[in-house]
Amino acid sequence: MTRRRVFGSLCTLVFLVNLARVVFAPLVEPLQAAFITTNATIGLTVTLAWLGSALPRIPTGYLLTRVPRHYVVGATGLILAAASAFIAAAGSVTEVMVGAFLMGIASGAYFIAANPLVSELFPHRVGTALGIHGMASQIGAAVASLLVSVALFVGDWRTTFHAIGVAALLSTVGFTIATRRTPLPEAGTADRDLLAAVRHQWRIVLAGVVVISASGFVWQGVFNFLDSYLRTRGFSGSDARLLLTGVFAAGVPAFAVTGWLADRVPLVPLLLSILAGFAICVFALTLPFGTAWIVTVALLMGYVIHSLFPAMDTYLLGSLPDRHRASAYAVYSGTMMLVQATGSWAVGLLTDAGFSFPSIYRSFAVGLAVVLLGLVVTYRAGRLPTGARS
Repeated sequence: MTRRRVFGSLCTLVFLVNLARVVFAPLVEPLQAAFITTNATIGLTVTLAWLGSALPRIPTGYLLTRVPRHYVVGATGLILAAASAFIAAAGSVTEVMVGAFLMGIASGAYFIAANPLVSELFPHRVGTALGIHGMASQIGAAVASLLVSVALFVGDWRTTFHAIGVAALLSTVGFTIATRRTPLPEAGTADRDLLAAVRHQWRIVLAGVVVISASGFVWQGVFNFLDSYLRTRGFSGSDARLLLTGVFAAGVPAFAVTGWLADRVPLVPLLLSILAGFAICVFALTLPFGTAWIVTVALLMGYVIHSLFPAMDTYLLGSLPDRHRASAYAVYSGTMMLVQATGSWAVGLLTDAGFSFPSIYRSFAVGLAVVLLGLVVTYRAGRLPTGARS
């Protein structure tokens, strides 16, 4: 029961850190209006949030060889609260960029510390626990557009960050109280050499990086400009934000269902099937059909892409031994995030250069298909690892 209290407080915190990462997507248009700037600039702002989420991951993995996981989780909550307050007071788009980067740092460090902790709290139900934790994260993404709509109704875009800051501070206090009352697992104490972990587990780390880097790059470019793309297809601003909410909401059951499934089926075929489904959805989103088609494909895409994350985390965290878990996971996570973080900036640059959203997204889908083909060939040749080395 005491571990469940810690787990519950982690679910609250992950709701907020993921909300902070995706809240810039429904704010693209309001921020452009407030600071009179270009798609590329706003795309860079979004990219900085995800770049910030990438950069601290490997250093955090090293830090976890010296500092208990729950200390790092608590620190990320405080960073998130401070970054939110900074953005709320921003007077220029440059200051928003700095704040977005800091919010990203909080989220990146959180996931590196919290995901191994979750897997160690419930070692016999890793996929299920990660699925529920991911579901809480996804609810944060799902309500991002709704929160922005409410904030714009009662105030302005700054109201969003006021709310996130206060909630982050209160949640951090709750998590700290819960951990002080709970005996925590000691599995992470064996993880004391980051470089040794990477040398020993490089095959599964590389496999994870390839899958998530490719899909994450495309997903970043799609969802952060989905609002803008939908407007080119005749959607109003409110309808576009509503569908963006639906896309993230579709991912809520995906985490729980796929987390449960990942404890019961071979993981590599599951991962490859999800990647194939995502590529098909991205291409289908660009086809010249009506509103019902776009809505259906977008919701299906939301479910499929969010199925990938609990499957991959189970693939890694469920098979990595105690002495390598956080270190190897940190290197995987930091590397793949550096690649996928540039997706939004790439789309912003390409649209400013005159390329249309359909041509960009179709190219992305073809690129995913090429990556998938390479992975399938590698798997059939017996060269793609099915789990970590013992």
